Amino acid sequence: MTGRIAFQGEPGAYSHQACRQARPGMEAIPCRTFEDVIELVRAGGADLAMLPVENSTYGRVADIHTLLPGSGLRIVDESFVRVHINLLTLRGTPIERVERAMSHTVLLGQCRTFLRSHDIRPVTGADTAGSARLVAEQGDPALAALASELAGEIYGLDVVARHIEDQSNNTTRFLVMAREADWTRRGPGKMVTTFTFRVRNIPAALYKALGGFATNGINMTKLESYMVGGSFTATEFYADIEGHPEDANVALALDELRFFTSQSEILGVYPADPGRG
Repeated sequence: MTGRIAFQGEPGAYSHQACRQARPGMEAIPCRTFEDVIELVRAGGADLAMLPVENSTYGRVADIHTLLPGSGLRIVDESFVRVHINLLTLRGTPIERVERAMSHTVLLGQCRTFLRSHDIRPVTGADTAGSARLVAEQGDPALAALASELAGEIYGLDVVARHIEDQSNNTTRFLVMAREADWTRRGPGKMVTTFTFRVRNIPAALYKALGGFATNGINMTKLESYMVGGSFTATEFYADIEGHPEDANVALALDELRFFTSQSEILGVYPADPGRG
């Protein structure tokens, strides 16, 4: 597939890796913020957006769930990216010369065991790919970066230690979003439908709204809540279910959901990624 796909971060970020993995034929366009990614796609400057929504170690990505409903974009795919962390040095620099390693604070925390065992001091950087770029620019052999292999490739750094993260299953889930929904695709496996809703202000509204999914045998794989507009009484729910809205049982459950909600919106229908397990 040709075209352009936008991501948040600098070249070599894990979001860039997700673009390479999910849409290898597309040109990846870096953006400063998630809002910039969304706006670029909305304005036609890119065809798709690659947005991280949750990580297996640290949970959901802050702010993403509140941005998605008002983005005007629709989910057309998902991609699970294994977050492998690597120690990157200046060309020809052995690990014995490394005294400090720079990265985002989250990645530094994921490599404590490795850093301690090699007597390397952590240094907080703005992000992973940006740290790799700074290491290349500063030219100090005592300073290394913790980042993706892609970052090493882009900034001309050596990978002197691979997969040094403490958690062996650290994975980030990304959503691929477009201006138009696509309900026509049917993957070889399960389908996923993502939607948001607000329940009516009546007793047991959430219980009743979700009852249709249980009675129709639908597996709900995610249900999260977040405040709307800073109000403690206005709560929006974000949900993933297995199935397609055109499946008879899913259609019945969604009809029941709408009866007990003041607002609901389908954000996307897409094949389940094999990384779901």
